[in-house]
Amino acid sequence: MELAELATTPRLRERVIFQRKRGHAALGERLVGMSILCDAVVIVYALLSSYWLRFCTPLRAVGVPSDLRLADYASYIAIGALSLILALTAAKIYEPNALLRFRFVAVKVLKACVFWAAGFLGFALIFKFQPPISRLFVCLCTVCTPLALLIWRSLFHSLLSRSSIATDLQQRVVMVGWNEEAQRLADSFAFDPSAAYRVVGCVTAAQGRFQKDPGRVPNLGQVQDLKDLFQEHEIDIAILSDVDGLKGEIVGLANLCEKEMVQFKVIPSYFQILVSGLRLETVSGIPILGVSRLPLDRHFNFLLKRAVDILGAIVGLLLSLPLVVIFGFLVYRESPGPVIYRQRRLGRNGVSFAMIKIRSMRLDAESDGQVGWSTKTDARRLRIGSFMRKYNIDEVPQFWNVLRGEMSLVGPRPERPESIADFKEDIPHYNARHNIKPGITGWAQVKGFRGDTDLGERIRCDLFYLENWNFFLDLQIMAMTLTSNKNAA
Repeated sequence: MELAELATTPRLRERVIFQRKRGHAALGERLVGMSILCDAVVIVYALLSSYWLRFCTPLRAVGVPSDLRLADYASYIAIGALSLILALTAAKIYEPNALLRFRFVAVKVLKACVFWAAGFLGFALIFKFQPPISRLFVCLCTVCTPLALLIWRSLFHSLLSRSSIATDLQQRVVMVGWNEEAQRLADSFAFDPSAAYRVVGCVTAAQGRFQKDPGRVPNLGQVQDLKDLFQEHEIDIAILSDVDGLKGEIVGLANLCEKEMVQFKVIPSYFQILVSGLRLETVSGIPILGVSRLPLDRHFNFLLKRAVDILGAIVGLLLSLPLVVIFGFLVYRESPGPVIYRQRRLGRNGVSFAMIKIRSMRLDAESDGQVGWSTKTDARRLRIGSFMRKYNIDEVPQFWNVLRGEMSLVGPRPERPESIADFKEDIPHYNARHNIKPGITGWAQVKGFRGDTDLGERIRCDLFYLENWNFFLDLQIMAMTLTSNKNAA
């Protein structure tokens, strides 16, 4: 008898749904096992390729000449492959809910490979293995291994996301209540067809009302109907977005999810800022939920970012000097007068500084005392100024601000004090963006929110960067900036 025919009673239907969930879980585990095996094969081949490049090509003459055989490096290749698999496991890429998240996996792979290479070399040097490990071999491994892993993973993700298996791997989500945070979460899932989650509907948390219209997301009923809805729609995750609506019933909802084997999660609406920094601590035996330090509050991260800023500023100044000379001359020819423009902006901790730009407007652009954002059709712009703003050429002198420590290569764009005097009162969490140095470019800018754009979205992007900073995110933003031609601030 078919499973669909058996599901004629609530108990039998519950058993059928349990079997389906168990089947989906088994499928995910099999794919995870396959990905581990394939990763191991790719890593071994990448290490073998690094050996071949180092000892079987003209690179063998670099450094100390050597005629080492493959058998001499077999232990290094075996230990390297095993340790990298362990590093990737620690990075949590071997989870069923990571199978469809290529960007998540790619970032984790790059991070794991960097730390693995440093540890691999350090371990071999400290214990003085024989034959001594070649530093050039380790450098080649650091390049070849993540490159090979990312190529194979991109192919795997492409094939998986286009197959019917992707639907089986997606976790089905029901939202309890509906507000701005729930809408953004659902939009992020819908934007990515291969997302690991799919919102199947929502239920009202109290008195049949939503804080916001759910739009195209189906209204499945009320919170009292959840037990039946869990079975009817094969729900994997219940996300509570309206904490006010349930008040004292949250524990009961969590208990219901536990009984029905549904994951229970809460959108912390009371902590709409720095939520990624929320940590549960135990103080005198009492659990306390609070905001921990941000990534750039850690001294090592701060020094790393500053070192990159200094190096990038020096290179940027050297490369941009011809641009400053050429466009400075064009500005002067169109509008005689100073070509370098200093504008007061707010920096870290609200301290003002003089931001340097190539002048892109007439000398009398603010003669009336009015301060505001420039628009694409601003009549105050010079002809050459519009061109410079389109390609962000007017911003290049700010490498000097970076070198002085007033700005960073990447961070929230600095605003003018006159423009934002009331923002901290009108826009929630606005001043939080001043916890770090402003940048020449930033997450909001590469996402298209620059100049005369939605300020609320810009702030959300800045807060995302503030909470999620890492070295690779900075590299990603700088790479995206080079291909972006959005209007400058």
